[in-house]
Amino acid sequence: MAQTMVNFRMDENLKKSMEQVCTEMGMSMTTAFTIFAKKVSREKRIPFEITADPFYSESNMAQIRRADEQVSAGRVVVKTMDELEAMEIE
Repeated sequence: MAQTMVNFRMDENLKKSMEQVCTEMGMSMTTAFTIFAKKVSREKRIPFEITADPFYSESNMAQIRRADEQVSAGRVVVKTMDELEAMEIE
């Protein structure tokens, strides 16, 4: 089977951490990524759950935009911890 080179960028600390874990499991990163690619190809899905960070929900982003507008307009609003926690429930 013909081989091909795949290149991509990754945070240096993440790479070092992954290399260490792969070594502990007795494999290279190339082997780990090949296993991942084979599983994705076979199952036609990412083989683990991927979820969005709730921080980036539309309601949070809208609140951040409103706060930014207030800061830009010179109307800085200081929220108490209780107010911030109440916003999380909305």
